[in-house]
Amino acid sequence: QVQLVESGGGLVQPGGSLRLSCAASGLTFSSYAMSWYRQVSGKERELVATISRTGSSTSYTNSRFTISRDNAKNTVYLQMISLKPEDTAVYYCYAKSGSYGSAYWGQGTQVTVSS
Repeated sequence: QVQLVESGGGLVQPGGSLRLSCAASGLTFSSYAMSWYRQVSGKERELVATISRTGSSTSYTNSRFTISRDNAKNTVYLQMISLKPEDTAVYYCYAKSGSYGSAYWGQGTQVTVSS
């Protein structure tokens, strides 16, 4: 079955950096656009970044974050710098195949930015 497993979350001080990883299995990774979303308890899940199937195209809602992927490793990454307390959230990996294709979510990884 399809699995998306996030890792790399944790507690970091304001101004710090983290790199999240999402390892995919059970799907043809290179056929899926990948995204990172985040959700604060009680609020809607929001899009953070998206990367195309080949990695040639990216889009962001936050300039401090960088999304990348390694199709050979079936992994997508989210590099986050200059973290702020308002970046505290559960970060989710999302895989989507085309406009009407299959979509999958990971289980999420907690990122807490606090001194």
